[in-house]
Amino acid sequence: MEEHIDPSSGFCSSNSIFYSKRKPLPLPPNNALDVTTFISSRAHRGTTAFIDAATGHQLTYTQLWRAVEGVAASLSDMGIRKGNVILVLSPNSIHFPVVCLAVMSLGAIITTTNPLNTAREIAKQIADSKPLLAFTIPLLLPKLTQAAPSLPIVLMDTTTHSPLPNAKIVTTLHDMAKKEPRNQRVRERVDQDDTATLLYSSGTTGPSKGVVSSHRNLIAMVQIVLGRFHMEENETFICTVPMFHIYGLVAFATGLLASGSTIVVLSKFEMHDMLSAIQRFRATYLPLVPPILVAMLNNADAIKGKYDIRSLHSVLSGGAPLSKEVIEGFVDKYPNVTILQGYGLTESTGVGASTDSLEESRRYGTAGLLSPATQAMIVDPDSGQSLSANRTGELWLRGPTIMKGYFSNEEATTSTLDSKGWLRTGDVCYIDNDGFIFIVDRLKELIKYKGYQVPPAELEALLLTHPAILDAAVIPYPDKEAGQIPMAYVVRKDGSGLSESQVMDFVGGQVAPYKRIRKVAFISSVPKNPSGKILRKDLIKLSTSKL
Repeated sequence: MEEHIDPSSGFCSSNSIFYSKRKPLPLPPNNALDVTTFISSRAHRGTTAFIDAATGHQLTYTQLWRAVEGVAASLSDMGIRKGNVILVLSPNSIHFPVVCLAVMSLGAIITTTNPLNTAREIAKQIADSKPLLAFTIPLLLPKLTQAAPSLPIVLMDTTTHSPLPNAKIVTTLHDMAKKEPRNQRVRERVDQDDTATLLYSSGTTGPSKGVVSSHRNLIAMVQIVLGRFHMEENETFICTVPMFHIYGLVAFATGLLASGSTIVVLSKFEMHDMLSAIQRFRATYLPLVPPILVAMLNNADAIKGKYDIRSLHSVLSGGAPLSKEVIEGFVDKYPNVTILQGYGLTESTGVGASTDSLEESRRYGTAGLLSPATQAMIVDPDSGQSLSANRTGELWLRGPTIMKGYFSNEEATTSTLDSKGWLRTGDVCYIDNDGFIFIVDRLKELIKYKGYQVPPAELEALLLTHPAILDAAVIPYPDKEAGQIPMAYVVRKDGSGLSESQVMDFVGGQVAPYKRIRKVAFISSVPKNPSGKILRKDLIKLSTSKL
């Protein structure tokens, strides 16, 4: 088969599969292995694992693993067994990873939920995943008790106000972590194929679904993360990305701990807090989502006047591709910072493709090269035919990080994962002659104007280049004659008097006639999910609610 693989693109003409050009992935042969043990047994020279940006409180690696042991022993004594589901409802904190690692070490399953979710949304996830126990902070107790009045609760943070009288609080994380691990504890055998996490994905379609990931998926992801960052000694990462989301969980609660890096945790994103944390802890790596990167670019001079962020050598962007203007502008303003981009889904354990150097990121618009051990196919959505390089179709992925399926949802699983292990991503892409993936748009989000396909992402990138526009989103708007027309939601910069016609003229002068924006509305902010993806569904609802 080797002779059929094009060394530049990775495309194999005999089976229409694109193979990764990255170095092969070393995966542990021992099947009886959980991801916690895999991470804790990696040799490194790191000493400090976590720092709480707000308080300066630190957890060394010794303290971290000691706490994980204690919490695991306590859970075991409480009767938590392999296959049981445990819920975590908490903002980012240095305790979040302790809970995740302890739960997974027992072969129990971690499910996370967004602290911004309503009690009704949390109740839905609890009804679906049936956790036996929840970890949360006092502030979020009212939501949790409203969502599940009878669910036993462990308090993760005991420094704040007294808990609700009616909450079923069984203990605190602090007390659990202090527990002496007993040697005679019977450990159930955990295999790499066992389920480790149950994360709820915004889903390409319909309501959110539980994504079932195995220990093997997470171990492969850890190896990919380690291979990607050529860690020098003592790298320091800033964590503002939510840990409940695949991006945060992959980087900060699991992957980076295997490298001995130090992780500075911010409980929520706030520009000033993030920048002062970079300065204070001399951070070297900053993972973020595109809107934050755009904000750092737009305010570069003010930022450099106020903060010393010279320690920073890399930013990692995920969630959506960056435009040429943004990358060039950022490199111009921050010449010593390398931009790295990554592409992944909850369904692929957060990995799939990446650019691992500035040179690779400068292939503007690319999501990067396929991650190690990952294969791709580009499939024509209409004919089902698999396509060669430079042809556009739906991206299918296969490899060791692809989920086991959707939790108790056979129908959704079979429509997303085929019998040969291919994951249909729902992303419209092409792979160029050098093996770089370009995401054209979401399959479900293309605007159909008089039969033409208009990718919203392209128009959004263009709108962001306007000096008076802070943020923008483009959606399909129903139209009798055309079927759909591109409509823009625009956030103006303070003091700007930008008009609807000015927005339309600005885009109209730079795109084919069928791509022109034909309707504009101004809003105060664009709704986005935690990873920075625009919630187009919400905007579509908003636009048509007035019809």
